[in-house]
Amino acid sequence: MRIANASHLAFAVVMIAFGILGLIKGDFTVLWEPVPKAMPAREVLVYLCAVVSLASGMGLLWQRTAALAARVLLALFVLWLLVWRIPGLFRLSLVEGTWSCGKTMVMTAGAWVLFVWFATGWRHLGWASGDRGLCIARVLYGLGLIPFGLAHFLYPQPTAALVPGWLPWHMGWAYITGVTFILASVAILIGVFARLAAALSTLQMGLFGLLVWVPLVARGSLSAFQWGEVVITVALTAAGWVVTDSYHNMRSEIK
Repeated sequence: MRIANASHLAFAVVMIAFGILGLIKGDFTVLWEPVPKAMPAREVLVYLCAVVSLASGMGLLWQRTAALAARVLLALFVLWLLVWRIPGLFRLSLVEGTWSCGKTMVMTAGAWVLFVWFATGWRHLGWASGDRGLCIARVLYGLGLIPFGLAHFLYPQPTAALVPGWLPWHMGWAYITGVTFILASVAILIGVFARLAAALSTLQMGLFGLLVWVPLVARGSLSAFQWGEVVITVALTAAGWVVTDSYHNMRSEIK
């Protein structure tokens, strides 16, 4: 076993958890939803996603299989983005379509960074690996943050309702969170304070889970939808952590 860093471990554990959850649930987890119920061979795809998530997550933990695991996982996320998420921008509501696309972009970015870290022997992939690959991953991450910020402006009341009671000015926090996501996106896309923006956006997602979801979990007052949001918050935080670490030179630590 060879762990590059803590973010690598967190991302691998998250994918293992999604794989196990998908196999137990027998349906798409929140990571892959929404998928039309009428889709042909839907059940086959459900278990394919679960198995790939589980196998790739485990594969990321072993040096000999890490590059292959990252490549398979990246291929699945890119396929999902092209087949479901981008078309969904035109057939789903604004928030649902952009949010689904955003979360897949962020997860794809995390998988892409891991692929670049471990693909040192696969130079034939050209632009997909090396510095260009990292650049693409960071752009995807930056674009993926935009829907998170947008949602805070389109649904400020439900967002404000989630702000902990001990914090004042709930509506203000809803708007501030939306603004910071968009500012982080811009910083990453134009390359100005990009590393700081990636770190702060990841911290913001992590704090959201800690301050909003953990107390609700402790009270046992979560709906099925909110449980899904808890899970995806953990996954997005792990992916953001990986992207943040991409601004460090990890190659020497992995070899």
